[in-house]
Amino acid sequence: MQKYTSSIVPKIEAGYEKFTDVEKLIADFFISNREKADFSARSIAGRLHVSEASLSRFAQKLGYRGYREFIYSYQPAVEEAKMVGPETLSVLNAYRELLHKTYSLVSEDQIRRVAKRIAGKKRIFLYGFGSSGLAAQEFKLRLLRLGLDVEAITEFHQLVMNEARISESSLVIGISLSGATREVTDAMKRGAQRGAGTVFITSSAASGEQTSFDDTVLVAVKKNLQYGNVISPQFPVLVVLDLIYAALLKDNVRSTETHYDAALWERIKDYHS
Repeated sequence: MQKYTSSIVPKIEAGYEKFTDVEKLIADFFISNREKADFSARSIAGRLHVSEASLSRFAQKLGYRGYREFIYSYQPAVEEAKMVGPETLSVLNAYRELLHKTYSLVSEDQIRRVAKRIAGKKRIFLYGFGSSGLAAQEFKLRLLRLGLDVEAITEFHQLVMNEARISESSLVIGISLSGATREVTDAMKRGAQRGAGTVFITSSAASGEQTSFDDTVLVAVKKNLQYGNVISPQFPVLVVLDLIYAALLKDNVRSTETHYDAALWERIKDYHS
């Protein structure tokens, strides 16, 4: 079985909105196709009932000089993808779908704004249960590398007891893929009443919480994702947290991360000699 090779399909998907109706018809074919075929301009034009000139314009909008150069890049991935088993393709395509949806949803201005909220607070609290709690714990470890005072709260009673520690110098980041984890959202609202900043990370635009917090960051969703269908449900949350972390690194904190790594290695190096 050959490896899962690089594909230009995500490039087609990323440029989808700028296509004309005819070009979208062409794009749909190349996105969904999984079979080796006669990809000559004449054959595909006849199969899709479009002109060869339309194929050329489609390729040029993707940055290629013409249809021949486009198909030269497209064809190898189709030939090798056929060697990958259906289960493997199902998983990899699910990840690709979520990454594409993230690309469509993400607001760089919002990501930078959330990063500034994190950098501007003395204490960060991350709230989340289940898979969202795992994402919170992973993000905690990354923020610790930046020298931030951060704690992940992933259990209900800890959530209640933690409220006494919240002040105007705090930022509460709640994570709920479904948007329906009332324990998390209610605790965030109580934190806001104590003057804390609040950021909600969710996939549900219908959760009704968008106006309750300083920022509501939408993440990509796939049917039954929260139940661990095919892929890990925290994946789209981790992608958004990666974007926030990258924004933090850009704001002159890389030296802090390097200093932390050096100090950590100084403590543990004897155990690896």
